[in-house]
Amino acid sequence: ARAIRKFGNGARIVSELKVFNEFDPRSAIAWACDAATITAILQTVGVRFEQWQANANLPDGPTQAQVLDAYASDIARLKQLGGYQSVDVVSMVPNHPEKATMRTKFLDEHIHSEDEVRFFVGGQGLFSLHIDHKVYEVLCTKGDLLNVPANTRHWFDMGPNPCFTAIRMFINPEGWVAKMTSSDIAQRFTRLAA
Repeated sequence: ARAIRKFGNGARIVSELKVFNEFDPRSAIAWACDAATITAILQTVGVRFEQWQANANLPDGPTQAQVLDAYASDIARLKQLGGYQSVDVVSMVPNHPEKATMRTKFLDEHIHSEDEVRFFVGGQGLFSLHIDHKVYEVLCTKGDLLNVPANTRHWFDMGPNPCFTAIRMFINPEGWVAKMTSSDIAQRFTRLAA
């Protein structure tokens, strides 16, 4: 049965990585909550993790243009590095009428034909990456950039009361369409509790 787990220490939610054997979702074989260790572990499986300074002075509910302007230099660097052609902003709030539908859309294991690049301007989201018989649960929070390489099996949980704003980058937006793997592995691993 799938567990619901709270991340962080209860006072402040911090970035966190837990690594599991794909057949044992109860016992983490590695754990980290500092950026350097998370980066190093994820690099071994070809996943980019960075922490940017997410301290732009943005209003509540910023527009896409405000977010993109605030992080223009970091976006330009990544566009050049990865060849990304398209950038947009996605936001979700706890009172969004489609939150349950949007959450369910990415809870099962899937792949994309191109990189999935997300920078969290605010809030949180849980990416679970299924690589080499392990599951890497990456809780991304404000300031985290995660680049999931094309064709990496993964799933994403925004939680039952989602609250995040993230910048997304694409080479070709059509490459971001989720292709389900038909595996039930995501049902055996944890979900965000809040």
